[in-house]
Amino acid sequence: MLSAQLPSSLGSCESLEVLHLQGNFLEGLIPSSMKELRGIRDLDLSLNNLSGDIPQFFEQIGNLENLNLSFNQFWGAVPTDGVFRNASATSVAGNTRLCGGIANLRLPVCKLQESKGRELSLRMKLVISLVSGLTLLGLTVVLALFLLRKKGKETEVSTVENSILQVSYATLLKATDGFTSANLIGVGAFGSVYKGILGDDRVVVAVKVLNMLHRGASKSFIAECEALRNIRHRNLVKILTACSSIDFSGNDFKALVYEFMENGSLEDWLHPSPGNEELIEAPKSLSLVQRLDIAIHIACALDYLHNHCETAIVHCDLKPSNVLLDKDLTGHVSDFGLARFLSEPTSVSRNQSSSIGIRGSIGYAAPEYGMGSEVSTYGDVYSFGILLLEMFTGKKPTDHMFSDGFSLHYYVKTAFPKRVADIADSLFLRGGNITVEESHNLSSLRAQKIEECLTLIFGIGIACSVESPTTRKDISDVASELHSIRGNLLD
Repeated sequence: MLSAQLPSSLGSCESLEVLHLQGNFLEGLIPSSMKELRGIRDLDLSLNNLSGDIPQFFEQIGNLENLNLSFNQFWGAVPTDGVFRNASATSVAGNTRLCGGIANLRLPVCKLQESKGRELSLRMKLVISLVSGLTLLGLTVVLALFLLRKKGKETEVSTVENSILQVSYATLLKATDGFTSANLIGVGAFGSVYKGILGDDRVVVAVKVLNMLHRGASKSFIAECEALRNIRHRNLVKILTACSSIDFSGNDFKALVYEFMENGSLEDWLHPSPGNEELIEAPKSLSLVQRLDIAIHIACALDYLHNHCETAIVHCDLKPSNVLLDKDLTGHVSDFGLARFLSEPTSVSRNQSSSIGIRGSIGYAAPEYGMGSEVSTYGDVYSFGILLLEMFTGKKPTDHMFSDGFSLHYYVKTAFPKRVADIADSLFLRGGNITVEESHNLSSLRAQKIEECLTLIFGIGIACSVESPTTRKDISDVASELHSIRGNLLD
């Protein structure tokens, strides 16, 4: 909760090596006296309200190994020498008015300043300012009238986005009732997720608390913030805010706050926990159409990430536990802690190490990643193919039956296309509690249509999960074909 400006006296701490001031309310410029911090190795000023140009003197500090200036109000050109030459050592995410820097920072090109000889006269500046001010006032009035005429009140999520810019550790502690196990709704590679209730409006949210003792958790936090801050899609989980602070014991604390998904994860529906059946009025089960809808949602999300973002994003960890379902069972891809931006076209060259390390989960990670290939959109397509096969067979790729080279991919491939009914999940519900086995009692036309649908779906799953990356299907074609299958099924 520190506020005001950074004290110039910091410059006298010549032997200081590590300084973490993230997650406060510091404002103003970085004092020039900090150029005297010749021993500084690790400087974190993220998640504050600091502004102005990024000082050039950071380039001259030879010991500086990590510089985090993300989520402030800095503007102007980013330096390119010293620590700024290493994208993994420097973070400037969340400063929307920065430009330039090295290519890996993915910032816009700086505009050239006009020469002084072409500067406007004072009178012209006053005229332009007056006209701009009146124009802005008029637009504000029009926008206000438009908003007043909108039907209905804003959603709870909009309320959260507009009212909560930054939350503290104490706020999240209270919202989750002390991060009690009763509110624990999930555990991932880098932390745990809790159900929480925020503010006077009592908005239900999901709070992902990073385990800072886990190697790579801090980079996972930054990766997720960077991936989600500029992307919007109906099938991606929405991040509401973030918290980077310290807890009451003085330990680093980082958390992400998302909109809450009432129906949990796809994992919960495909593989319910053995001990919870008696707590559920009706067993969780997804019909053929519901599973097909969710598969379409996931494919559309990946198509957006791969082909419709300014810079392509690879999720790197697609699996059932990272697909969340809202109250309408609409699928939302979540957990971007391993996500990577692709600054260059997709390739499958080897020996490029990841800044985080692991690039997926066992059973879902593309086989080329295990041989040192760099991250690519082909890897996400492979994970989707395995996920699709799991959704319609009901079998995990890590099932004990898959060993010694026999995998979920080959399990389906050996039965394809004549015995797809034998490997399909027997728990499909298609209305009236009708299972796959009972489809033979229906009209032969309906049973044939269901089997044709399964054949096409398994064919897509097989084509997406082949070993050779470049021969896998394109995710945009996958989304289109799944839409077509759904249309034929419901015709």
